[in-house]
Amino acid sequence: MPGATTTIVSVGYERRTIDDLIELLQLGEVDVLVDVRLNPISRKKGFSKNALSQALAEAGIGYRHARELGNPKENREPFRRGLLAARKRYEEHLRNGASAVHNEIMELAHDVRVALLCYEREHRECHRSSILDVATQQYAVRVLAL
Repeated sequence: MPGATTTIVSVGYERRTIDDLIELLQLGEVDVLVDVRLNPISRKKGFSKNALSQALAEAGIGYRHARELGNPKENREPFRRGLLAARKRYEEHLRNGASAVHNEIMELAHDVRVALLCYEREHRECHRSSILDVATQQYAVRVLAL
């Protein structure tokens, strides 16, 4: 449907269990979770790539790791602190190094309900917000932050 608005979910797993996350994704009618962490590992049980993808599969939710959309390590803390320079650095990364993957994810979101996952629970404190800010500039996208 041309011109239709696509809803993309933004979710962080901070202070959540894997069961909490899956319940949220099911309530948000998510079909595919796109992991936008540079390195999909976690000290938190259930959130490393293999365990997460297995738990999602058992719940009927697809998994995709989009490493290219990860926020470079040196930019994470400045981004979390809300520094405009960090947000600009990440958006430049999206335009130059990750634009192909960004476009693929946006195309996928036109066909199925997609959620972007990273650690930070608060959408604006995470680089997911920049991914979706750029998406709303290029596509008809509505963000649902869970």
